[in-house]
Amino acid sequence: MNNDVAPPRPIRSPCIGVCALDEKDLCIACRRTGIEIAEWGVLTDDEKKTVWALIREREEQDKQS
Repeated sequence: MNNDVAPPRPIRSPCIGVCALDEKDLCIACRRTGIEIAEWGVLTDDEKKTVWALIREREEQDKQS
């Protein structure tokens, strides 16, 4: 029996290569704050998942405005 467990998949970055912050310090492309962008490389997977959740919330807020 094979008990090998696949390594966890890394959390992908939301970056799409269009880095420009708006007046609220949010990237107009990926919807992360400047701090979230700068710290992405040192965040834990759980922290990255939290940032992804925040991005989804921001996208929903954008649709309502």
